[in-house]
Amino acid sequence: MKLGVLVEGGDETRVAIVPNSVPKLMKLGFEVNVESGAGISSHHLDSEYEAKGASIVSREVAIGCEILICIGAPNFSALSEGQIVACVSDPFRHPERVKQAMDSKITLMSMDMIPRRLSRAQAMDVNSSQDNLAGYKAVLMGAAQVPKGIPMMTTSAGTVRPAKFVIMGSGVAGLQAIATAKRLGAIVYASDVRKSTAEQIQSVGGRFIEVDGMDDFEDDSGYAKPLTPEFIQKVNDTVCEVAADADVIVTTARIFGRPAPITVPASAVSNFKPGSVVVDMNADVGGNCELTTAGEIVTTDNGVTIVGTTNLPGQLASTASMLYSNNLTTFVTSLVKDGEIVIDPDDDILFGAPEGSDFYVSGMGGVLVCMNGEIHEKQTRLAEVVG
Repeated sequence: MKLGVLVEGGDETRVAIVPNSVPKLMKLGFEVNVESGAGISSHHLDSEYEAKGASIVSREVAIGCEILICIGAPNFSALSEGQIVACVSDPFRHPERVKQAMDSKITLMSMDMIPRRLSRAQAMDVNSSQDNLAGYKAVLMGAAQVPKGIPMMTTSAGTVRPAKFVIMGSGVAGLQAIATAKRLGAIVYASDVRKSTAEQIQSVGGRFIEVDGMDDFEDDSGYAKPLTPEFIQKVNDTVCEVAADADVIVTTARIFGRPAPITVPASAVSNFKPGSVVVDMNADVGGNCELTTAGEIVTTDNGVTIVGTTNLPGQLASTASMLYSNNLTTFVTSLVKDGEIVIDPDDDILFGAPEGSDFYVSGMGGVLVCMNGEIHEKQTRLAEVVG
């Protein structure tokens, strides 16, 4: 079995497989072919891969392997029928990628589609591993931009009051952001549309911002549901009021497969104090702040800095690559039976939980998106988007 690791495209700094994962893959029976330079931006030299038993090859050789492990989706039209690709293809936002994979008869496994509530899926959950790092980095970026100290300091020249952080959203990224800000010594307020997160917020040192009429707006997959415009406005008004005197505001609201909702409108930014910082964790999918510019750090007329850095996990390329590699190595291990890759029709990770299970989600399958030129029959929601 030949497994290929490619140089990622664009500004991606991560690599899908790190050298330490190579022996584990070889033990399963894989010949690991790494495109020359694939790990450079995440600080892994070709010689490190070779020392662990991998072969350093050209792109032509790597891309021709039986299974490709990537972060971003490769150009499927350059692949051959029957090849397997495990990556993060974001199929609901990029249905054209699914069409291209179908046209090339590629078996596409999109790791962002993993049924996250299955206990066996947790060690393979790239969403959680990468979001966790993104939440951590977002707080550090906010702390680096804000023109004041974070913790309370008692000095001979006077007492410095602790900074106030507001974290909007408390999923995996939000909870790590709360915990990181708390460790830095900030006073941390946090919100979420899922009322059940109040206890989680408090457990990592945050103070829950409650909105009148709040319920548990969570879908069967464990993601936040889309809300009515009226309730979104109510949440925004309440949280932005708390954020009006904050030093750092971190926005984390991301709806699976949809553009990021606006949680910080321009009118709210106009009321934020000069010197405050907004770190928008969703600049890559439209942004939570109405004034965010993707890929840039901008300052408004009233002195508010808005950080629109995309690919936050890529800002921690070494750690992010290690975690992603661990996730994918565990996933690939689950596919191998007696030295061969087996697509098991009873595998809940690949195809989702069966109907009748507590973890069954109507219209959603697992990570296997398409094979043999067709979208899998369980992926009915995605099929409607792809058309």
